[in-house]
Amino acid sequence: MNNAPLNVLGSLVLALRTPAESAEPLLARAPRRWQRMTPYAVVLCFVVLLLPITVTVLTHDYKAPGGWAGALAMAQTAPLLLALTRPLQAWWIVFTADVVGAVVLSGTQGMEGRPWPWTPMVIIGHLVLMACLGLRAAPRTLVAVWLVTGAAGVALSAMRPAYATSATNVHVLMFVLSGVTLLLTGALRGRGEAERLLAEQEAISEAEHAQRTILEERARIARELHDVVAHHMSVITVQADSAPYRVQGLPAEAREEFATIAASARESLSEMRRLLAVLRSDGSESERAPQPGVDRVQQLVEATVRAGVPAESALSADLPGLPPAVDLSAYRIVQEALANVVRHAPGAPTRVSVGADGTNLLVVVVNGPAAEPRSALETTGTGHGLVGMRERVRLTGGTLDTGPLPDGGFRVAARLPLHAPDGSGTPLSDSTDSTEDTR
Repeated sequence: MNNAPLNVLGSLVLALRTPAESAEPLLARAPRRWQRMTPYAVVLCFVVLLLPITVTVLTHDYKAPGGWAGALAMAQTAPLLLALTRPLQAWWIVFTADVVGAVVLSGTQGMEGRPWPWTPMVIIGHLVLMACLGLRAAPRTLVAVWLVTGAAGVALSAMRPAYATSATNVHVLMFVLSGVTLLLTGALRGRGEAERLLAEQEAISEAEHAQRTILEERARIARELHDVVAHHMSVITVQADSAPYRVQGLPAEAREEFATIAASARESLSEMRRLLAVLRSDGSESERAPQPGVDRVQQLVEATVRAGVPAESALSADLPGLPPAVDLSAYRIVQEALANVVRHAPGAPTRVSVGADGTNLLVVVVNGPAAEPRSALETTGTGHGLVGMRERVRLTGGTLDTGPLPDGGFRVAARLPLHAPDGSGTPLSDSTDSTEDTR
């Protein structure tokens, strides 16, 4: 047995039961308020005009009872306002009222020579409803509504009264005008959907282009960093390693100093390589190299002492296990603070304290005024180091307090929570590290 007709009928019934996916009013996304209110104003004008005219025509021309005339006029016009947000539900109400009105009018005394089963007001209101439906509903729903409207007109015309001479012309006119309206508004809606999808695709393409541009720029920066810095750092390392063999009679202190310089240069090269790896990647791979933490703060202090700054440290011996983000942030804050002491206050007494109060890790770096008459090694800082500190502290959910002291020194104090809030447990990549000027 061929089930195709039943399948088609089931598809039409399903289409008539499926409302539009969105209940947004027409032009709800228009940029101006008057544009968003225009559909309401237009439909309200139709309702205000059609309601009294329908009551008058049904009462005086079709000789319908006053109660029926008022009820039919309200049911055929007021739901047009609902069509702006739920056009299919509005169609069901109006269509039912139109069919009931045709049945009621078939028994009145004023039918002779009058249009039937659809009155002129019914046709106008129905076309307004079709326009709203065509702009919101799916094509399958539009076809179902159109066919049901035509079938209802054919069925009613078959039972028309003998004195209603224009029934055939009216239902054909209704069927044709409804189809034209649905076709035009459906095409307009399809064009709008196509333009929206095209705009979304263009936005995606622009974002992809911007991402490619960023990756290309990062790769260019990585190449420039390697060309400019890596060679010189390698030369420093080689010279420091070979100095004890090239220069005869060096004291033990000088040999140790050259070894320290070579070790610092190698560490700088290692960190630069990690930075270059981040710049060359697209950010999808996490850092594999182990990150420094609080356990290496003492090495920073010792390196600062060798640079001529009388620094001391007070590290708590019973620190709890630290989250990776907090551990790395504490190390970088101390590193940047000590680097700025070397730059701007060489010879200033400095104290580094790292401890815990049970819920927070406390990191404090305090230095006094620069020793006289020595001058700062750098005087053109940009303040990026302080920005980097604040960013690291913000990502861990902590607080940062920095500022000058009355005696001319400087203080950096950070409070980092031992239990990082959600979303802050990932260490900040070394690609954002900065030891630039914080003053």
